[in-house]
Amino acid sequence: MDKQELNQRLEKLQLDNQIAIDDIPDIDLYMDQVTQLFEKAYSGSKRNPDDKVLTKTMINNYAKGKLLPPIKNKKYSKDHIMLINLIYQLKGTLSISDIKSMLEQTQSGEKVPLEDLYSTFNEFMETSSTYFKEHVKKLNEDVQASSDSDGDATMDQLLLIGVLSHLSNLYRRLAEQIVDDMSKGQE
Repeated sequence: MDKQELNQRLEKLQLDNQIAIDDIPDIDLYMDQVTQLFEKAYSGSKRNPDDKVLTKTMINNYAKGKLLPPIKNKKYSKDHIMLINLIYQLKGTLSISDIKSMLEQTQSGEKVPLEDLYSTFNEFMETSSTYFKEHVKKLNEDVQASSDSDGDATMDQLLLIGVLSHLSNLYRRLAEQIVDDMSKGQE
């Protein structure tokens, strides 16, 4: 894939979209307001225009699965929104049970303050997005330079898809190992 096309694809991912702590109102929100906040922040990164970023059913399932502290008066606090956003960011890679194990570290008092985790995670999202763009560009160059593809655009795309998928699996497996180790430490 040529550099211009790759840059357009990377731009289309809208990797810089996130909900900063300052973007979360200090007042509690109703569920519709929460879904609107997420839609506004992440709508540009949807794969298909008809996809929903976050639904009421998703939020209810997170609450029922005890990934969120109890909701008071059908309103969601700043902590709820931070947790929902962390779940949103993690659910594409980790299982809900892994996310629950991870987030329990923020809800057990003396461990990890949620706001600290959230703001630092957002900072790392920016850093990792920059790293990701640079790494993908290098992988694309390596694929194009490979002797097996001989300039065949379809072959290059298939190789790039394969390499990206493989890396995604490696990152997921490492994250799962860390979650498992954290869970063992709690026992």
